[in-house]
Amino acid sequence: MEDKSPTLLISEDLSRKIISLAAGEAHTIALTGDGCVYSWGRGMFGRLGTGKESDELVPVLVEFPNQAEGDRIRIVGVAAGAYHSLAVSDDGSVWCWGYNIYGQLGFDGENSLAPCLIKNLFERETSSSSLNDSGREVGSDLKVCTVKAGSMMSLAIDNVGGLWMWGNVPPQDSEPDPRLSFTSIPIPFPILDFHGRTVLKVACGDEHVVALVGPGDIHKDNSYDVSVLYSWGNNHHGQLGLGDGESRARPQIVETFNQKSGLTVYDIACGAHHTALLTYRKETPKGPSICWTFGFGENGQLGHRSNKSSSLPEPVSDLPEHAYLVSVDCGLFHTSVVSSEGYVWSWGMERGLGLCPDVNFTEVEAGDDSVPRKISGGSSRFRDPVQVSCGAAHTVLVVDGGYKLWSWGRGRNGVLGTGNVSDCYVPTLVFWPNELKPEKEEVPDDGKSASTEEIKRLESKLMVMERYASILHGSIFGKPFNEEEDIPYSLRVSGYFDMGKEWGEMLESADKSQLMRLQAFYEDMIGRVKDKVLQRRIQEIMKDCLQSSAPKY
Repeated sequence: MEDKSPTLLISEDLSRKIISLAAGEAHTIALTGDGCVYSWGRGMFGRLGTGKESDELVPVLVEFPNQAEGDRIRIVGVAAGAYHSLAVSDDGSVWCWGYNIYGQLGFDGENSLAPCLIKNLFERETSSSSLNDSGREVGSDLKVCTVKAGSMMSLAIDNVGGLWMWGNVPPQDSEPDPRLSFTSIPIPFPILDFHGRTVLKVACGDEHVVALVGPGDIHKDNSYDVSVLYSWGNNHHGQLGLGDGESRARPQIVETFNQKSGLTVYDIACGAHHTALLTYRKETPKGPSICWTFGFGENGQLGHRSNKSSSLPEPVSDLPEHAYLVSVDCGLFHTSVVSSEGYVWSWGMERGLGLCPDVNFTEVEAGDDSVPRKISGGSSRFRDPVQVSCGAAHTVLVVDGGYKLWSWGRGRNGVLGTGNVSDCYVPTLVFWPNELKPEKEEVPDDGKSASTEEIKRLESKLMVMERYASILHGSIFGKPFNEEEDIPYSLRVSGYFDMGKEWGEMLESADKSQLMRLQAFYEDMIGRVKDKVLQRRIQEIMKDCLQSSAPKY
């Protein structure tokens, strides 16, 4: 979600550090500090880039051409559309894989199960007169720095701040049209409406685009403070934030955030038919944030305390007044933010989980949330948050400065990366594969090597146990496991644990909603056990009947 591609890291743990994350409809792409890409979730159409269409329940390495020959491609940015994925390498090359019916992979052809290079990406730069009008120097050495994906479209920002699009995109007409019909264009083309200004960030939904555009010099320190927000595309639900329902084929300024507003926009995101962004006052950089939303609101995804849509930006209700929000993202019908202090809020469809029609909440808890709901649970918070990313029905959070991943929502197809397909309605740890373990250290043969290996083995076991405890505790109590709060005091102090006593004290302190969740959980578990006992009893009876009726010779 950065305006520039992340810088590759030089450290002994670079293979474990997540520096960028992107969630698609039912898959997730993660970029590590050493330039490697991992994917997991649904594999249909080849969106995982593994060379096949099978699902992956845990993160797996995406192989790029030449990697096995030592000349490894180093990726610096990733993006995920509904069913396709993008990556940009450190030399500016763009790689795509997955669904391609609209040309979103940059060529006219079939789906691709593995990364393929977009050739001649700047082919349309040969139109020198139009590029002169945009303020770009003709013949400049262009390369892509950032990639982004909408539902069925792809976008890229080049090294001089130019924006390129391809796939299912707005028609290249200049007149507003309430019946705007998107068209398929497989060859990347430049957007020439910013008059020499540079694109800092871009986001897109199903059929609308928003771009944060700064001054002509992309390297200015105050680029965001003098930036302008543009939007274009379909506007049936007011998702362009222009105060009406007319669609636009060309970018238009969102006046709420013009240079006279006193507001600086620093992060943007799009859902299927809604938009969210973060601002601060120009006079207080890194000060208190305001989250603004507009567009489709039927499922509460705008956070305006109602299910009404809005064609103008409005602040989200009930977020803390003095929090600095480091990241915002939108799923199809939900929205999430994370603060610098490590608190996460979500709102929208199914209590902010997104498109989860099979969600199993109690009657009191069920339904959409039109106000932000804190995800972390209780007083617990996530340490050193980096980024939140939303899919159709799942949310992924990067914390610990990039060294830990949490996910929650619908688990179908392994989209949560936990090693199974179970839904999880509270944060649970993503399970990293063995390939992400630190390389073996070279130490003198004085016994330290064996100790180091034993520490690594114990750390690995501890991570698995922490993940198991998180899943189990979240399923029973409806909030993530916090070792400081949820390990009984007697066990922490003396190592002795009286199950009956601790359980009784927990029930005494539980409120009504917690008791109802416990009741629902145990009724469900008991029901499953009874069903299994009955099933096996029936099998035994049938076996006895078959044996007794068999002819004897």
